Amino acid sequence: MAQQAMTVRLDAQMKSQFDSLCEQFGMSANTAINIFVNAVVRSRSIPFSINATDEKAKTRENAKLAFESIRRRAEASTEPEMTLDEINEEIRLAREERKQRLGL
Repeated sequence: MAQQAMTVRLDAQMKSQFDSLCEQFGMSANTAINIFVNAVVRSRSIPFSINATDEKAKTRENAKLAFESIRRRAEASTEPEMTLDEINEEIRLAREERKQRLGL
């Protein structure tokens, strides 16, 4: 199979660290890049996760983590957090407050 050269620009310090790590792995940087390219082509995906770092993504992730934490605690608990009477009272108060806001 014919080979073709590819040029990649890296920060000098990053390249030095990469070369050093590849040497520790017992391979050249060229071999490591070829392994990466083969993995991408074979799996038709990047072989690691890429995550957004915007604030909405962070907020969603934090909400998901909080929900999971609450869900796990609820599953582990043998007692309900609120009794049915307490839940019904919360609903009654919310409805009453809503009527007052709407002037009904």
